[in-house]
Amino acid sequence: MTFRRLATSLLIAALGLAGVTHWRASAREAAAEAAFPPTGQFVTVDGLQLHYEVAGTGPDLVMIHGASGSLRDLTFSLRDQLTDRYRVIVVDRPGLGHSDPLPETSLLSQARHIKAGLAQLGVAEPVVLGQSYGGAVALAWALDGGPRALVLVGSPSMPWPGTLDIWYRATSTRLGRAVAVPLASAFVPAAYVRQATASVFAPDPVPEGYDDWLGAALTLRRETLATNTAQVNALRAELVTMEPRYPTLTLPIELVHGTADTIVPIDIHSRPLLRLLPNASLTTLVGAGHMPHHSHSDHVIQAIDRANENS
Repeated sequence: MTFRRLATSLLIAALGLAGVTHWRASAREAAAEAAFPPTGQFVTVDGLQLHYEVAGTGPDLVMIHGASGSLRDLTFSLRDQLTDRYRVIVVDRPGLGHSDPLPETSLLSQARHIKAGLAQLGVAEPVVLGQSYGGAVALAWALDGGPRALVLVGSPSMPWPGTLDIWYRATSTRLGRAVAVPLASAFVPAAYVRQATASVFAPDPVPEGYDDWLGAALTLRRETLATNTAQVNALRAELVTMEPRYPTLTLPIELVHGTADTIVPIDIHSRPLLRLLPNASLTTLVGAGHMPHHSHSDHVIQAIDRANENS
């Protein structure tokens, strides 16, 4: 076979794969959106929609979910344990769930967008809970002004040594995203998603019914995958710029972190962060993993109540 014929054959194969990938990803996206439609309402900020749910009465409590997720993680069980004494507002972070993506993915731009959207609901000085990546958004919000207290659950806050896992390294460039994101959207099997969820919860079990409730298929949409990878890949550099400002945060801050969290290790994040914050306390959950708002929700709720009472 000549080089020209080989090149032609490879091009035809590549175009065929691209076509199949696009068709399959589009079909899976349509199925995901049909299975998991918006459950709340929308506000519009600068022409972009922010999806949220509100439930309960009392002081305002805003809850922000982590990476590769949506507000459904927080409405699975935690939200409904709080509505007897808080007006709980949960949001889909920009670009995830049913919220539109922003032109830029920074923590500060997300925080300001959420703040502006919720101001339309009369939310002015809430207690803000952030889980995992959502805690970094909550910290950016606090550094920008607004919350009267924070609750950070298994949240990244400090620059970490080493690199992210292979998925994020592969999608750290425009070319990598252009290749990897459509393929993942089209072909990642449901079994792999369930295994990934189990690894995030480990060593705690995944609660019964959580996989069916979460709507992980929404995260596998191409635009959502691209947004999520861009946000996570930018995180460490943003924390480098935020770290020197943490001692200026004088609001009450409750940290809740499991000692067995391998996604966001407590010794790299919450323990060193505690030493920088004037008015913070740390609840250390021995043997708990990355999702204590499910496995140890009583401790998280106690932290929320303390943050509210001390603010």
